[in-house]
Amino acid sequence: MSALLPERAPWSELLSGYVERAQTPVPPLVEGELVRVVGLTLEAVGFRAPLGGQCCIARPYDEATVDAEVVGAADDRLFLMPVSGSQGLMAGSRVTPAGHGDGVPVGSGLLGRVIDARGASLDGSSLPEPEGHVGLRAEPLNPLGRPSIREPLDVGVRAINGLLTVARGQRMGLFAGSGVGKSVLLGMMTRFTDADVTVVALVGERGREVNDFLERTLGTAGRARAVVVTAPADQPPLARVHCALRATAIAEFFRDRGQRVLLLMDSLTRYAQAEREIALATGEPPATKGYTPSVFARLPQLVERAGVGPEGGSITAFYTVLTEGDDPQDPIADGARAILDGQIILSREIADRGRFPAIDLEGSVSRLMNDVVGAEQIEAARRFRQLYSTYSQQRDLINVGAYRRGSDAEVDAAIERRPHLEAFLQQDLNECVSLDASASALQQLVPSQAGDKSA
Repeated sequence: MSALLPERAPWSELLSGYVERAQTPVPPLVEGELVRVVGLTLEAVGFRAPLGGQCCIARPYDEATVDAEVVGAADDRLFLMPVSGSQGLMAGSRVTPAGHGDGVPVGSGLLGRVIDARGASLDGSSLPEPEGHVGLRAEPLNPLGRPSIREPLDVGVRAINGLLTVARGQRMGLFAGSGVGKSVLLGMMTRFTDADVTVVALVGERGREVNDFLERTLGTAGRARAVVVTAPADQPPLARVHCALRATAIAEFFRDRGQRVLLLMDSLTRYAQAEREIALATGEPPATKGYTPSVFARLPQLVERAGVGPEGGSITAFYTVLTEGDDPQDPIADGARAILDGQIILSREIADRGRFPAIDLEGSVSRLMNDVVGAEQIEAARRFRQLYSTYSQQRDLINVGAYRRGSDAEVDAAIERRPHLEAFLQQDLNECVSLDASASALQQLVPSQAGDKSA
């Protein structure tokens, strides 16, 4: 069998070949040209550029340029994706490499401002000079350099503070279908959360909803300490991806200065969809429901950049996840659940009953709650869930009158306290309930198990 295999060259010859190739000078960057324009993908030849490199493409009729990024390579061709619109481009258009272009200008002057995926101002006034530049695709923190999470975060929402307590530096998913109040809940947390800086990424939202979020949901007070990065649904997929990356990079800048940052991304699903569009356009085969394998590799690369920093700062992140057809098992929802530190599920059925926020308590969990709150609150939250779940399981029998009082003491207790449980979960969108007030109200509402039996 060994006689059929070609004889290998000695290690010395292989090593000398590697050294010779490594010492060969790389050809200088030169201009190239587009040879093919198909859908979202532009194919260019005649120059060298790294993956993620930036290029300027000249439109032949007016010499205006279109910014593009290298998203793939095959043989002597590079696959480019425009960051802005590709109108006016054609085969033969001149392509000029513009370096890597991976720097994101950052600084305190971004507070209160609205910018697009390229960092340009959208609110009618120019941006101040940046204090520095950070990488768009920065590496996540060293896992051994991450301090332990031991401090709770006050988000101003009673149901979350009391029953799903969030830790400072935690990554939470907000799972919901369309129209169940996720944007309104994000706006409440933006205004009420105890954070130094808020960074909001609106990825793939309808253009109308961007202004509504700024004026109605975020408000003047919330906007003053927030940086909003937006790429509406009509933007190219690369712009939507850059929106999420830029918002995360800005949050990292403030965290590394020792500040407490709240990062809200609406939505992680649209980020994944944009990554899917790019991957499919460059020829990557789909795997699950049209999503390519690279999408599931890039989700943790984005999410892992949040957390507690070595300098004492933190990024507490909330990522909204759109469940297609209200199916919590769709591939992005399932993948996000595995890499996040908890989930808050919003139910359409609860929203239809008129309760806001429409949190489905039975499907929601905060994996770090036990690390940041006391034993009394943990026990009260467990008892609250027990009563809530007991009523839900017997709801049909209770509603049709088939349940007889006295048959089960646990069900009787759930029926008696049901109005109080619902009142605890409901909250006006302009009402702020602190962490301490939420814990106190919970412990007064739901005494210990021993107390219930004695009653």
